[in-house]
Amino acid sequence: MMDRRFPIGPIALKDTYSDAEIREFIRTIAEIPAEYRKRVGNLSDDDLLKTYREGSWNIRQLIHHVADLQFVHYLRMKKAITEPDYNEVTLVDMNAWAATPDSLNAPVEASLAILEGTHARYAYLAGTLNEEQLARKYYHPLRGFWLDQRQALAMSVWHVKHHLAHIDLALGNIG
Repeated sequence: MMDRRFPIGPIALKDTYSDAEIREFIRTIAEIPAEYRKRVGNLSDDDLLKTYREGSWNIRQLIHHVADLQFVHYLRMKKAITEPDYNEVTLVDMNAWAATPDSLNAPVEASLAILEGTHARYAYLAGTLNEEQLARKYYHPLRGFWLDQRQALAMSVWHVKHHLAHIDLALGNIG
């Protein structure tokens, strides 16, 4: 039986990623906002309240969360390649952010637009990184490990696929 918390499985980062894998991560980052728009762009307010399991965030909260956190992922990358002393990731309290009035009530259109714009910039930036920049590491205190920018891209791609699967579960498309 599928674990509804981790419908695509828990994150499992590799020590290294090939150039082809990095290109695929960048392609996913560039293209996945369209998948989000296709899934939720025309949902009713009632549909946006659906959840993928008891006690989980609803679809509206998931969309706002993904837009927020993907921007944070982009911010981390930009800080890592521009600030030599950026050694620990910028953290946010995701549950607190998901409980703010905008996450609970704002239309999802703004967050879909944020995701589209952020991912366009994120994919562009990631595609320009050289070997030195890709190797730039920072520490993730909540996860308890160091990661380089290749692994950060893998984590970011897992994140958007993970929550897209949550939306599919909430809508009854899988599971």
